[in-house]
Amino acid sequence: MNQKDQVGTSSSGCADQPAAVPPMPTAPPAVSAGRGAALEAWLLTPRRPDGPGIYAFGHTPRPPADPDRIPDRRLVGTAAGALVGMWLTNSAARDYLYWLWVRPLVWTGLAPNSGHRWTLAQVHRFIVAQDIYTGLWWVLLAIVFGRAGHWPEAGRRYVLPALRRAFPRPAQPAADPAATPADPAEWPQLRAAGRHTAADRLAADLAAGRMSDVDHARLTRAWSAAAAAGPAVADAFVQAVVQRGAAACPHPSGARGLQARVARHDLMTGQVRLGTVVDDPRNAPRFRGVGAAVEPAVLGTSVVAVGPSGSGKTWYIVRPVVESLCLQALTGAAVVVAVGTRGAGLGPDGSFDVVITAGDPDSAYGLDLYGGTSDPDAAAALLSAALLDGSEGERADLRRAVGALAQVLGPFRAARGRFPSVAELRALLDGDAAAVTTLREQLDEAAEPGWARELDARSRQAGRAGDVGALLADRVALLDRPALAGFFDSTGRSRPFALTLEQPVRVRVDLPQDGHTEASRILTRLLLAQFTVAATARADRSLFAGLVLDDATHTVTAESVQALQRLRPAHAGVVMALRGLDDVPEDLRGPLLGAAGCRIALAGISTWDGRQFARAWGTAWVEDSDVTRTPDQSGGATRRLARGIRRLLTGEAVTTQAVTVRRVERDRWSSSDLAAVPAGHAVLSVTAVTGETAPPMLVDLRG
Repeated sequence: MNQKDQVGTSSSGCADQPAAVPPMPTAPPAVSAGRGAALEAWLLTPRRPDGPGIYAFGHTPRPPADPDRIPDRRLVGTAAGALVGMWLTNSAARDYLYWLWVRPLVWTGLAPNSGHRWTLAQVHRFIVAQDIYTGLWWVLLAIVFGRAGHWPEAGRRYVLPALRRAFPRPAQPAADPAATPADPAEWPQLRAAGRHTAADRLAADLAAGRMSDVDHARLTRAWSAAAAAGPAVADAFVQAVVQRGAAACPHPSGARGLQARVARHDLMTGQVRLGTVVDDPRNAPRFRGVGAAVEPAVLGTSVVAVGPSGSGKTWYIVRPVVESLCLQALTGAAVVVAVGTRGAGLGPDGSFDVVITAGDPDSAYGLDLYGGTSDPDAAAALLSAALLDGSEGERADLRRAVGALAQVLGPFRAARGRFPSVAELRALLDGDAAAVTTLREQLDEAAEPGWARELDARSRQAGRAGDVGALLADRVALLDRPALAGFFDSTGRSRPFALTLEQPVRVRVDLPQDGHTEASRILTRLLLAQFTVAATARADRSLFAGLVLDDATHTVTAESVQALQRLRPAHAGVVMALRGLDDVPEDLRGPLLGAAGCRIALAGISTWDGRQFARAWGTAWVEDSDVTRTPDQSGGATRRLARGIRRLLTGEAVTTQAVTVRRVERDRWSSSDLAAVPAGHAVLSVTAVTGETAPPMLVDLRG
């Protein structure tokens, strides 16, 4: 499939009809009863962003932790103890305090001396003075014991909320309609621009259940593009909406959703929920119990997920991410390329626009071995990155491999106007005399003496010891198999697919399984190299480009690690799933985890792999308590006798404890902690392209 066959969109955000995708359905898909109310509830649900990695849909941010906050149990106990103490103090001091305030009354003449009769005025003054002294006494007790028992804090934490619930405030008068937030179900962005007809049509479709979350996100994005393009494009958008309603401006494939979803998605924020952060002491308090999610802002820093077979990498991580990117592609916001073996479970065929199956003669598409480029040097760089596995022994051969391939690809294209097929490339790298002679004769006929010199240089090097051409020929031979015949056709008889990341296309590549392991690894490295070049070279980076590798075994090279950093400003990212870091060259394990902003350690990883993650996540300051026990030697003979009797009865010596608390620096997650992660869980850390980070947190992927 060349670039002309790729999916395209017009400037209005309404897609054109390409011939390469299935025809658009004539009727909208059936909707279920009550979907309009569900979509409206989805729109009205608040979304409170609280940092990367947190699912914002319906999230309530927690207040920042107060290190001086008194625990609830301690606060209640202290307040109750102070209340009892105040009552006991008043009871014990009541008789003594009587003389403290009666005598001053006698001295000041407010009360008569003994033996004299009280007048009515004196009795009245005495009662008033008694009430004043009693009140002052209780105020003094309340101040002393209230401060000791933290009564103000207890009142703010428990009493005031209870009073608010018991005596709610009266309803406030209706606010100014202009200050009331607009109902998103009424399409306020269209009404603000004066497009009430289009807004009424979309609001009616939403209420009737003829609109989905994909339709809402797609039309919102299309209107933003149309409004920015000018009045003419905005008028075309309004006309399409009036005619087709929620089905206007569809994805070129005509799809308005996926057949089935395995994860929870929020297309308004672009997030997909991966699980729930466990209420564990090792997790930061503000993250406990919240949903863990990823989005393009996080995927743009690339993802490395490590876990053995059976840990759930595909079902819990890869499949939700692929599904999220496919949904966003339907809204015109992303392009996705998912790579895995046939039957890996990356999604049904109906969820993709292009399905490339290596080794299947019925596959509608093949793969362009040279990434759609016409530059021999660029094609040589792509091929060398795919044919060499990045091991330390082959890393030094990379530059020589690029030169050897260019010496073959350049003359061949100059002579025949195309790049060689797999069989032809293998023969030239092997130094086959007949193939070289035929190519030299064609160069003479085409009057290309410069390229003939390149071919002669390749022939001279082919006979030397340690020539990299022999290694390249052996690797190309892995692709020159009957099972892959026609998959890399470069003669124009089939439709080879070249990665073009400027259209919202959904691509799935199924690699061969049994008996073709090395060929699958070469294909994966080839797709990774082509994706990197296409993502960084595209002019329009409005779409997020995502490459998902379900099995990235032996695909990590020094060049691919460097490419992960270049993808961040290109609005693109790669998801790599690995069974273990043993599949990565030893000197590249640390740089790989350092280059990836999102790191996931699933249950079952070894302590060796856990050590690499522990180094990548660094250390944190924690409080460490040391308890020292020493024999109790205090007291006189009586206490020593009592301790001796206790030791005789219990068999344990009486000791005293000394507790020392200090701040120390320790691993956030040690290798032993990571090796003990329970099944169905993972430790996840994320970084956004803006630089915001979230600490590693234990996530229940089944929640």
